Amino acid sequence: MAQMTMIQAITDAMRTELKNNENVLVFGEDVGQNGGVFRATEGLQKEFGEDRVFDTPLAESGIGGLAIGLGLTGFRPVMEIQFFGFVFEVFDSVAAQMARMRYRSGGVYNSPVTIRSPFGGGVKTPELHADNLEGLMYQTPGIKVVIPATPYDAKGLLISAIRDNDPVVYLEHMKLYRSFRGEVPEEEYTIEIGKADVKREGKDVSIITYGAMVHASLKAAEELEKDGISAEVIDLRTISPLDIDTIVASVEKTGRAIVVQEAQKQAGIGAFVVAEINDRAILSLEAPVLRVTAPDTVFPFASAEDVWLPDHRDIVEKAKKVYNF
Repeated sequence: MAQMTMIQAITDAMRTELKNNENVLVFGEDVGQNGGVFRATEGLQKEFGEDRVFDTPLAESGIGGLAIGLGLTGFRPVMEIQFFGFVFEVFDSVAAQMARMRYRSGGVYNSPVTIRSPFGGGVKTPELHADNLEGLMYQTPGIKVVIPATPYDAKGLLISAIRDNDPVVYLEHMKLYRSFRGEVPEEEYTIEIGKADVKREGKDVSIITYGAMVHASLKAAEELEKDGISAEVIDLRTISPLDIDTIVASVEKTGRAIVVQEAQKQAGIGAFVVAEINDRAILSLEAPVLRVTAPDTVFPFASAEDVWLPDHRDIVEKAKKVYNF
């Protein structure tokens, strides 16, 4: 296996599918010669040509419309929204068109579009660049939403997303792009969309999370272990569809749970996860399910980001609260 950063794994996944299927097209703002703002598409235009990896105007609504048309005519578009805070500019295409295509046409047409986009805090981006808007996508039926936390998951899930016949929003946390390396097979492989992964086994409390908070949760689990508390860390990987079975199995084992998200308490998907646990496993609970989230304010400017974002200390505090309930 190769040692890759997440950004390298994402590039490798796109290269794999561009080689495998001549109908795969990659496009967005600056993704061609420049290789994208984070260099996720670096070298792909040179390797596959300007007809298959190309720049678009600075118009997210135009990018979405192009993806819809290409998907209807047999292509597999991989469109990039340069930062997910700009999704509002293309929300009609995603939520009102792509998400409804299969139903609207009675199964005659589909929308095999992959929507890649960076998001997330911790890197001091300007306003609107870091916003955690995955909750908007979760609340839109007809769209799959993938948020990998490791290079291995990033490659396998992106290949699966590109091959999927329905629209997939594939969100890439900016803080994870180059913060560490992991083992990634050089050959192609897929990871099932809609399947969570138990990143750490435990017996006392379940920590259910996704994105960059997976790593904060693993760090918290190490701290909790020092105090004799065994925490199980579940990486959802896909938030829509949600892997309810894995969540319930963990809660039935531990009897306690906290849900961790970087998004504000009123945003993200934490409330949905808590509701599902209460619906399906409330008799297994020894304590209320608690949440670790950011405050319910707009995402702050860079100078306040460090105190606004949740971290492993917040997770430890909530885990101890449910353990000692």
